[in-house]
Amino acid sequence: MANTEPTGRWLILVIKVPAEPSRHRVAVWRELRKTGALSLGQGVWAVPDVPVFADGVARAIVLTDQAGGQAVTLNASGRGPEDAARFQALFTAARSEEWKEFLADCGKFEAELEKEIRIGKFTLAELEEEEQSLERLRRWHRDLTARDVFGAPEAAKAGKRLKECAAACEDYAERVFAALHEAEAADR
Repeated sequence: MANTEPTGRWLILVIKVPAEPSRHRVAVWRELRKTGALSLGQGVWAVPDVPVFADGVARAIVLTDQAGGQAVTLNASGRGPEDAARFQALFTAARSEEWKEFLADCGKFEAELEKEIRIGKFTLAELEEEEQSLERLRRWHRDLTARDVFGAPEAAKAGKRLKECAAACEDYAERVFAALHEAEAADR
């Protein structure tokens, strides 16, 4: 994991995009949020200076240029250890919020499976939909893990919850296949 190990150095992005059309500002904002950048104020963003953030920063700069805007990237480390610790705490707090949202979606996923079991909806179409939802959770977990370079406290619980979601989906799949086999046997 040397590729993502925090160094105490930060990239500060100062981005100015024309006000109109607003879709350009929104595109840059979305890319920076997706990358995991920390918003420090109007048009000022920060990410740890590690390779995992390089592609997202580059995409945000390209979007800014395409919109006719300006982007300036600065290297920063803070004037003292307290500044570095403050940046790290702010960044980790942002990752914690993302992990909390992920955990809430895990709960929604399991509740959806429980509902389908309760009402006896054991169809291949429903199973496919649930498997797509699980795959979305897996991608989200993978993306959050890559951005969480300082290790937010919720990360371990999120990994455990994802495994629980996968097990619940597997249980649902077994129920779907059992119901389908019962239906086939009844048709014979």
